[in-house]
Amino acid sequence: MTVYIALLRAVNVAGTALQMTELKSICETLGFTDVKTYIQSGNVLFRSDEAEAEVAEKLDDALGRKFGKKPGVMVRSTREMETIAENAPFPDAKPNFLLVHFLPENAPNEALDKMVAPDGEEAVVAGREIYVHYPVGSGKSKLKLPALKPGTSRNLNTVRKLAEMARAMEG
Repeated sequence: MTVYIALLRAVNVAGTALQMTELKSICETLGFTDVKTYIQSGNVLFRSDEAEAEVAEKLDDALGRKFGKKPGVMVRSTREMETIAENAPFPDAKPNFLLVHFLPENAPNEALDKMVAPDGEEAVVAGREIYVHYPVGSGKSKLKLPALKPGTSRNLNTVRKLAEMARAMEG
């Protein structure tokens, strides 16, 4: 069975409340096993025999029934998450100031063309991820980058922890 990490978009923000115990229960109802959640921002790890796209769709559909609209679910394998953590650019950035924006599909070639970075933000596209260094922190940043809209972000500390938890599940 494959270990997957699912990252939920727009959960526990903007009135979309979801307890992690409820998320775990939803995943178990879908047939996922060894379900574990991490912090309140919509991170869940589990095992499934199904393909990545199938588990993402099933979970997004189930959450859509709960919320009345699909929040968006990005799914990555253990190896993908490890690679994302290992390949993070901006080695001098504080890990909590370096966010990985997870997208449902590869970023378009022109993803960074419309970027407006008034606080010196830097971005690198890597397939289905866009790494952004926020020198003033993401909360204070005035960055405008339309390519990020369909995705969800996690700081590098969280990405590393999720990769570590997934690797431990692989045994």
